Amino acid sequence: MKVYIKYMVSLRCKMVVKAELEKLGLKYDSLQLGVVDILGEVTPVQLEEFSKGLKLSGLLVMEDHKSILIERIKNVIIEMIHYDDELPKVNYSDYISEKLGYDYTYLANLFSEVKGTTIQKFIIKHKIERVKELILYNELSLSEISYKLHYSSAAHMSNQFKKETGLTPSFFRKVKKRREENLEKL
Repeated sequence: MKVYIKYMVSLRCKMVVKAELEKLGLKYDSLQLGVVDILGEVTPVQLEEFSKGLKLSGLLVMEDHKSILIERIKNVIIEMIHYDDELPKVNYSDYISEKLGYDYTYLANLFSEVKGTTIQKFIIKHKIERVKELILYNELSLSEISYKLHYSSAAHMSNQFKKETGLTPSFFRKVKKRREENLEKL
């Protein structure tokens, strides 16, 4: 039985779901962002207890088809940008469509209708969050970051970063460095 879970977007969330499953003695086949495949029979009482346990941690069991599909789209994007070592070499639209088994136009229209934004804008926001994360790690140059996230150039990434945050990536890095220096002086 597949159970779809809203707001399950991190490894910590996976640990919470795993703990709830173990607490109820439920075995599972796979546990991915946004979905768990529970093995065997699940009684309505167990499902209710599972739902209540997750709710205490801010996670919700979903039953509505549209909500489930929207959450699956979001999880594919989050996993692709934040957790995969390499972004796919194909278009994002092809990747998302292939992963979910739906026509991309249908997914894009549904996403826009429900979320009030496009899939593309959602991807951009997450790519910029990933850029921030990589800048904070201070292990890669801006050119390496832009290459890793499949930007056409560091300039393109910088322009998109500034459009989303109001700051240039270089200034963002300087602010981080200044903050660290101030913390060291305390």
